[in-house]
Amino acid sequence: MSDFVSQLFSPANLSLSAAAFQLLTGLFINSIVVWLIVHFFYYPKGRRRDYYFTFMLLSVSVFMLIALLLRDAHDMGIGAALGLFAIFGIIRYRTESVPIREMTYLFFLVALSVINGKCDTVSLLEQLLINSMFLICVWLCERFLTSNEGCKYVKYDNIDLIKPERYDELKADLEARLGLKITHIEVGAVDFLTDMTMLRVYYIDSENHVKSVDRQLKIPQD
Repeated sequence: MSDFVSQLFSPANLSLSAAAFQLLTGLFINSIVVWLIVHFFYYPKGRRRDYYFTFMLLSVSVFMLIALLLRDAHDMGIGAALGLFAIFGIIRYRTESVPIREMTYLFFLVALSVINGKCDTVSLLEQLLINSMFLICVWLCERFLTSNEGCKYVKYDNIDLIKPERYDELKADLEARLGLKITHIEVGAVDFLTDMTMLRVYYIDSENHVKSVDRQLKIPQD
């Protein structure tokens, strides 16, 4: 028993190999960059703690999968990445319809984790440069390609106001009932049997938050 313990805690077993050090370094860089993207770019507008949790654990899982299982398979990196994209594209977390912004961040972080998992042939400086490019792309998109305009689906009961010549009355009625500063309105399906129509309402979002509940077409029963 003593021989087993002494062998278990021998310097040879406790030493960190170059491959293990590279793995831990890559995992640390990937986790930090993913956290920066999720915490400072996604979460301030999304405010979804469940996706925060999903993005962080998913990035670790994908990185470890690529780094450990495909570490020496240099010709399988692209195939594995495309396979992961196909899986998430088909499944799309079938328990819930994932909003387009969350799905975009999901694919973006999967791609980042795959690249970091296959960065065993580049230097540390090159890996930091690659991750910096990802961060800059997210910052540019969030800074210049987004606006403070929100969108809400509304099931509307006064179809007399959907006529083009009564647009101002429709806008005033919706602003009074919703309490929002509306920019424009799009009229969708109309049901003349029940005098109901589906509207897509665009409004100024003072909080500048992406609200996935605005895209609900039906009120949940539970």
